[in-house]
Amino acid sequence: MLSVGDKAPDFHVQNDIGETVSLKDFKGKKVILYFYPKDDTPGCTKEACGFRDLGKAFEKKNAVILGVSADTPESHTKFKRKYGIPFPLLSDTNKKVLRAYNVWKEKISFGKTSKGIVRTTYVISPDGTINRIFPNVHVDGHIEEVLESI
Repeated sequence: MLSVGDKAPDFHVQNDIGETVSLKDFKGKKVILYFYPKDDTPGCTKEACGFRDLGKAFEKKNAVILGVSADTPESHTKFKRKYGIPFPLLSDTNKKVLRAYNVWKEKISFGKTSKGIVRTTYVISPDGTINRIFPNVHVDGHIEEVLESI
């Protein structure tokens, strides 16, 4: 279980263009690391487009946005093109990052239990510590709340 003040777990995953990305690549910047269930679904699209629309405001605060799901780099590329998403989407197909950040959990939907990504956002400071955790995110108003928190 991660808490505010903990060192954020580093990772090495592919982004939407097949490059390997690490948390250390963003040292010196605030990192908005948001985990979402699936590309091109209603809630995930609304969240990604919300971050897209406020992207310049995040940049002004020395923050980078990184979206993470278990989708493939190819899926991310299609999703980004369709909605003009300008920030990297990271592919965690083996779910190591999802587990390290404790977002791969048992979920109950319509009476059925399954494993999946619980929508969560981490705000990571320039030195790599966790500044804020937004668990069980509801998309409406979330992006503005994250922006205000940094």
